Amino acid sequence: MKSLVLSCSTGGGHNGCGHYIEKEFNKNGISCDFVDYFDILGPKAKERSEKIYLDTTKGNGEIFKIAYKLGEAYSKTGITSPVYSFNKLMRNKIYEYLKENSYDLVISPHLFPAMAITALKDDGKKIGLINVATDYHAVPFWEETKPDFFVTPHSSLKEEFLKKGFNSEILLDFGIPVSTDFSDVKENLDLPNDKNIILITSGSMGFGKMKEIVIKILDNIKNSYVIAICGKNKKLYDELKKVNNQNLLVEGFVNNLNEYIKASKVVLTKPGGLTSTEVAVIRKPMIHLMPIPGVENYNAEFFRKNGLSLVSNSVDEVLKNTDKILKDKDLQNNMINNQSKVINRYSAKDLVDFIKRNLT
Repeated sequence: MKSLVLSCSTGGGHNGCGHYIEKEFNKNGISCDFVDYFDILGPKAKERSEKIYLDTTKGNGEIFKIAYKLGEAYSKTGITSPVYSFNKLMRNKIYEYLKENSYDLVISPHLFPAMAITALKDDGKKIGLINVATDYHAVPFWEETKPDFFVTPHSSLKEEFLKKGFNSEILLDFGIPVSTDFSDVKENLDLPNDKNIILITSGSMGFGKMKEIVIKILDNIKNSYVIAICGKNKKLYDELKKVNNQNLLVEGFVNNLNEYIKASKVVLTKPGGLTSTEVAVIRKPMIHLMPIPGVENYNAEFFRKNGLSLVSNSVDEVLKNTDKILKDKDLQNNMINNQSKVINRYSAKDLVDFIKRNLT
């Protein structure tokens, strides 16, 4: 069996999850490649999709909130969405790529390629499809896909996916896949051992009021050492580099995020599905920063409700919650214990084992 992870670069979480799956499959003897959906469709389509995504999430995310709410409302009508119609048009180009490279199983951590593969299945093409949810919510339009199996984030969310029309037998509640290597990490960084290490990461694109948060923490929380991960946001990186403070380390996009998480006393992060899962599999106290209205609200609420993080909706609340966690050992331990009960650090390996038992 030859498998393909077909993802999409609207934000970093989908592709990040896809690469974890690719890595775990190959590590365990299942041939697997990773391709960005838009790399098959062409550079113009990729640039356009990324621009739309970035534009809708600017500022406080109000445009994204409106778009997401419209999507939720449209999803309930049962009418075929424009999103599906667009991706259906892409099916022949995708099929040629699959055929040319002899793929017989597609794993999709993003809605768009899952829709294109669904259209091919409706055409009678024999292609295996496994959907992978990368947020703690059944997002709009998943119901327009027809996977053979669907990896969901947690068993408590099963009802959401059942309401979308998915059969219970195809739902696999392994959790959002993160490779086993991610949590098996040593502390190799040269960081102060006499200070509270506070990691602040706002996702691959560097969203949020990060500079203001960094300065507030450095000015108000004693004995703190802040690591700011800016992702691909060069403007933010340059601004933070100008902050003159020996207790601040500024990084751009990093490939060893797990080392920084491991070294930290507390992690402050946007409530993306994958990033939140990455922190939780390493079992670190977490604060979620100002969710972008839409799916990030669902992610933050899942973590808050299960005692996996504190949620902050303002810079002042971030400061208050950071100070609270650093001073409250019981809160730290309870959060870590809850993470160990709710978040499966072997999710990618569980998917591999399932495929070996059932599809090879």
